[in-house]
Amino acid sequence: MGMVGGGRGAFIGAVHRMAAALDGQIELVAGAFSSNPERSKASGEDLYLDPRRVYRSFAEMIEQEANLPEDERIDLVSIVTPNHLHFEPSKLALEKGFHVICDKPLCFDLTQAYTLKKVVEQSGQIFALTHNYTGYPMVKQAKAMITNGDIGAVRKVMVEYPQGWLSTLLEATEQKQASWRTDPSKSGIAGALGDIGTHAENLAEYITGLKITSLAADVNTMVKGRLLDDDNNIMLKFDNGANGVLMCSQIAAGEENDLTIRIYGEKGGLMWRQMFPNSLEVQWLDAPKQIMRSGGAGLYPEAEKAQRIPAGHPEGYLEAFANIYKEVARQIQDRMYGEEKESTDYDYPRIEDGVRGMEFIYKVIESGKSDRKWLDM
Repeated sequence: MGMVGGGRGAFIGAVHRMAAALDGQIELVAGAFSSNPERSKASGEDLYLDPRRVYRSFAEMIEQEANLPEDERIDLVSIVTPNHLHFEPSKLALEKGFHVICDKPLCFDLTQAYTLKKVVEQSGQIFALTHNYTGYPMVKQAKAMITNGDIGAVRKVMVEYPQGWLSTLLEATEQKQASWRTDPSKSGIAGALGDIGTHAENLAEYITGLKITSLAADVNTMVKGRLLDDDNNIMLKFDNGANGVLMCSQIAAGEENDLTIRIYGEKGGLMWRQMFPNSLEVQWLDAPKQIMRSGGAGLYPEAEKAQRIPAGHPEGYLEAFANIYKEVARQIQDRMYGEEKESTDYDYPRIEDGVRGMEFIYKVIESGKSDRKWLDM
């Protein structure tokens, strides 16, 4: 694997590296870790990489790696940069014959998203998006239960992602993570919506297997001086007739990362919280409430496949991230040995999920500005 971004001082780059390495299937051997060549070099030294494969730019890395013999060059490019730096390295890597794992949201704007989708299709390369919450075992259990009809047809979906870290004008202190996420030139047209709202949207569609068909949004910027949204309340309608509500906020004082989803069907309901990821609460119309636990008995194979350790040993954020890398590695290996299966056999978010996320961002912002609230997706 080669990495774009994720150098010294970058939070998400270290997460990606740990996730990629967790199952021993992917080795980091190259990188362009910063737009600053000296910082990229220093970051490569931190990671004990061969200095010849620590590059000054993503373009240099991709071009030079593509010229190496097939058994020496990288197979996969991991892109862990801010939103405005997703498109160009993704496009170039795909065109040069490399598979790509990219952080979310997909791109800076919707035009880039549509273009990148075409590039993925034309290249035939694997493209994955790190909507990492889909990797949790009990998220996969919830999805399998709905797919198998355990709670009946879905009627209502409630998903919320509250954070409190941007309750003040943190970006004015030049805090790195706050600065780029609240900057329209780097984040795009959305702040909290793109950062965490797309996670909520993706989780709702992934678990239920449904698609959002229309929405009505209340988009807010609560902190004076902030340039992008920091609080959103969105009503949803799904393609089976179900209704939903999505809330995402980064000004919910005191909250950490309490992504929570509740799904109600004809026969029962499910609740999963990222703060307590090893539990899935199941409530039945005509039976006592049930708590299912990761590693426990009676789970669907989809959940069991995502587990690594026995019950009672907590698995969390890194392992969920790693499940995406593991599935991509499995598909790459199967392709190498001529054993590739149907696309649906590999469970990770794809280019289509990224485009959906960008379309969701644009429709929510449009609805927030419009007097005509309900808009079709």
